[in-house]
Amino acid sequence: MENKSLAGGRFLLVTVLNVVITVFELLGGLLSGSLSLLSDAFHNLGDAVSVVLSYVAHRIGRRRQTRQNTFGYRRVEILTALLNAGVLIVISVILAVEAIRRLLAPEPVKGDVMLLVAIVSFAANLLSTILLNHGAKHNLNIRATYLHLLSDALASIGVIIGAILITVWQISWVDPTITILVAGYIVYESWPIVKQTFAILMEGAPKLDYDAIAHDICALPEIKGVHHLHAWQIDENNLVFSVHVNMQDLPLSQIEPVYRQIEALLCHKYNVNHVTIQAECYRGKDESLFYKQNDWRHD
Repeated sequence: MENKSLAGGRFLLVTVLNVVITVFELLGGLLSGSLSLLSDAFHNLGDAVSVVLSYVAHRIGRRRQTRQNTFGYRRVEILTALLNAGVLIVISVILAVEAIRRLLAPEPVKGDVMLLVAIVSFAANLLSTILLNHGAKHNLNIRATYLHLLSDALASIGVIIGAILITVWQISWVDPTITILVAGYIVYESWPIVKQTFAILMEGAPKLDYDAIAHDICALPEIKGVHHLHAWQIDENNLVFSVHVNMQDLPLSQIEPVYRQIEALLCHKYNVNHVTIQAECYRGKDESLFYKQNDWRHD
């Protein structure tokens, strides 16, 4: 039920909210001369695009496997998460550069207008983050979008504080300083998503205790050795695993129950979703757990 709601009404409401906030903040930023409001407006524009992309990717990712895509379409969500996080970082760097320019050459800011717009924006951004909070715990794509929205909610708090300082004490350097701080926070939060999505797209191995896995498999009485182990992720929740095992020369009817034991072990203890096992008697028994290039040429 949660996936359906995330893919439907919540995405639509969050998109509408961010479009409205973007227009409101652009007008407020131009009227007040506030860079932090303008930066928040651009972030909200990015949020609106991010939410639409997340919705489309979420729908595509739920499609069944086909002959052309035998693992399904989950990687679409990973690509979208990488794009969203990457765009956030680029926008943050651009705004930080502009903020530094403003620090060196301060410009007047209307604190009262800035404060009103920031309060309304904070309320809308907070509502958006609440709407996507649950899905962000289980999905990188939604998490990247959630971070977009959370960063804007935090930015709005900074803008509110800055507006109060500007209105009461006319401290003009507060506005670009807040922009730099928020930009730094966004980069800090976005970079782990970039690393994780890039690792998945590069077929990086998930963090598992492979020596323990090999030990557990070899503990089965029929198994004499393990080699050529491979593990990768389709997305952050689905692990794929393949391994060659050396066994006694048994008929297939006796090998299949051993396969089921290995699959159960990997599923229940290591959260592996899809297992491929190749049984061999003597071939590869002296080869390494992880294949070397010379080993691969022998296959």
